Formats: sequence, structure tokens, C-alpha cells
Amino acid sequence: MKRFSCPSCGNEVHFDNAACVVCGSALGYLPSAFDMVTPVHPCANAEPAGCNWLVEDGELFCAACRHNRTVPDLSNDENRTRWAAIELAKRQLFYSLHRWGLPTPVGDAPPALVFDFLADEIAKDGSAKPVLTGHANGLITLNIAEGDDAEREARRAAMGEPYRTLVGHLRHEIGHFYWDRLVRDSAQTDRFRALFGDERADYGEALKRHYENGPPADWRQNHITAYAAAHPWEDFAETWAHWTHMVDGLETAWAYDMGQPGVRFDPYGAPDAQSVIDAWVPVSIAVNAINRSLGQPDLYPFVLSAPVMDKLDFIRDLIAPHRSTTNGPTTN
Repeated sequence: MKRFSCPSCGNEVHFDNAACVVCGSALGYLPSAFDMVTPVHPCANAEPAGCNWLVEDGELFCAACRHNRTVPDLSNDENRTRWAAIELAKRQLFYSLHRWGLPTPVGDAPPALVFDFLADEIAKDGSAKPVLTGHANGLITLNIAEGDDAEREARRAAMGEPYRTLVGHLRHEIGHFYWDRLVRDSAQTDRFRALFGDERADYGEALKRHYENGPPADWRQNHITAYAAAHPWEDFAETWAHWTHMVDGLETAWAYDMGQPGVRFDPYGAPDAQSVIDAWVPVSIAVNAINRSLGQPDLYPFVLSAPVMDKLDFIRDLIAPHRSTTNGPTTN
């Protein structure tokens, strides 16, 4: 992500700031400008969700919040705290989507992109009907329990995952959305199948097999994560999320002068995946070393095999045509 400064005093401010900590000026993020400005029309979710994005004239919700279909019961303080954390991650997601100029259609029916943030249903006998995180026909559902750090970490450990974050969840699920938009029934299908496999393989059986038997022993040779080996759809979504991690992380690194001195580089407009990978590898080695110095696990515990690099290049090629024709949120 880029760096931001206060429009009043020039002090550095951050993506989630609603006020400058130095001069006290109110701030808001204007998606169409990709920058912090003096707020004029705040989003209606400024108070309940801590949203610091601004809206255009006549709009009630910002370019991220207007995609919400269902939010949790906000009379519950725990729900409110968890939802605010999820909304911050969603704004990070939409920052990247807007930087790429990807379509983010609004509406009540497919192909609109909508979100349900739901809590588990508790029956009278105390039993719970869990909400499953997933994507279906443009609807992304997320269990708000994921907004609790301790709960999310417990789930990560239970599932043996090296990495589990709110923004990671959302970047994965949006990958499913864009598979429907950019790959399904398109000229990209053959290339997709050559790289990821045939998505017509039974999805339910593939997941059942994955959860019962685990991934193949050699999954690292062809996939970015163990879960990516479950089915071509999951491979695509995991790879899509990973591409977003790398690009956004690399933009942040370059903004803080961690890149090659004297070289300007915009990973969102990279000509190919290899240029991003070449810039990302030394950064990832450095941040892993810093984490180890602080007694923390590696920040980037992934291996980029040759097949994974080819898949990342496919993702880049899908996204690239959109960036050259748009600027800011796209609702088509």
C-alpha cells in the first residue's frame, strides 16, 4: 500500500486513520483519488464500523461498504468489534481492486458483488449452527468469529495453517468471484486448465478427500499452499490471494524505500509476474529475518516453485487489461 500524509500539516498518517495524530485534523480516504483528504461526506458506517472512507455526492455508503448485504447484530458489542476488524480488512481488499481497476458491480443479483457477515446461530438447546465462510454466485459469506484474533488463531492452529488473516480470507474469496467473472466461459479456460487442472472434477468429493487424507506429499512442487491442492478452484483462489499479498506488500516495501535504490516500481502495473517475484524475494527474505530477530515465526512462509510462478503470471495477465482502462472504483 502507498504511504499517506495529512492534507493539513503533512504528517504521515495511515490507511485506517480518521484524524491526524499531530494536528488533530479530521481525515478521510477518498477512493477515487486514492488519497487522504479533508472529509466532506463520510460513509454512513463511520460510527458503527469505524469506516474512514468518504462517499461521493448523493451516496450513503462508501465504495466498499455499499457491497454489504448483511451485517451482524450491532446491539452485541462483541459483534461490533469483530465487524469493525473485518471491515478494515475489506477496505484493504477494495484498495487493491480499485488500484487494478477490476469490476466491482453493485446490485441485488448476480453478477453483483455482495457480502454477508454472519454469526453462528445458537438454538434453544445451546447447539450451534455454524456459518461457513465461502463464495457463491457473487455472494461472499464470512463468519464474524474470524474477526476475533484469538478465535482465528485457534482455527489456524487446529487446521495446521501457516497463515490465517482476515484480509487473506477476503482475498481468497474474491478470487472465486473473479474466476466466475474472468475465467469461466472465456477464452482463458484452456490456459487455466493447463495450469491449475480441470475444474469440472467433482468439487465436493475433492474437498472430502482433502480433509480426510490431506494434500499430496509433493504439494509444494505445484501449489502455493496445501489447501490449493484440494481442487483447481481452490488453487486459483489461493494463487489469486497470494498475488494480491505480494503486490500490496511490495508496494508497501517500495513506499518505505525497501526496494532497489533509485528505481521506481509500481507492482500493480508490473509487466509480468517475474518482475514482481524478482523484487519480492529479497524483501521477503529481509522481513523473515527481522521476524526471527524478534523471536517471531516467518512473516512469509511460502515457496515459489516454477509452476506456482506460471500460475501467478496467469493471474497477472487476467488483471492487466482492466488497469489500463479504469481509474478508481468500477461498478460494471
